[in-house]
Amino acid sequence: MNIGDKIPEVLGIDQNGKEIKASDYKGRKIVLYSYPKANTSGCTSEACSLQSHIAELEAAGYAIIGVSRDKQESQKNFAEKYSLNFPLIADTETTLLQQLGAWGEKNMYGRKTMGILRTTYLVNEEGIIEKIFTPKQIKTKIHAEQILDYIKEK
Repeated sequence: MNIGDKIPEVLGIDQNGKEIKASDYKGRKIVLYSYPKANTSGCTSEACSLQSHIAELEAAGYAIIGVSRDKQESQKNFAEKYSLNFPLIADTETTLLQQLGAWGEKNMYGRKTMGILRTTYLVNEEGIIEKIFTPKQIKTKIHAEQILDYIKEK
């Protein structure tokens, strides 16, 4: 997906078994972020950065939604372990990840594999993508600050 595209209506099932839809957030903005794997160092840093700045993001009108290929139980454990107060979608079939363009070829140590591309989409009140943070732009430990800096600048 690109800036100006509308996100899919059905986003997926979260860690609590609840279906998450874009229309659930009508009139609100969304930080929709994809991460490779729950409970890994980078993904934990990113999630904790977002959680620690959740009040500032909410004050700016944003809700947070995470998505990875992890199973619902893994997402639930991850959310509980780090007190994450936002939905984590268990996209085990990579349906949403592929729709977003956050599933693709990765190159680690010269070996090419398919996997989740760490990407963040800032979505406006109408469900339209207004900003995309690419894998190379995201600094996991300060990702919330990156988002807040962008919001302040625009």
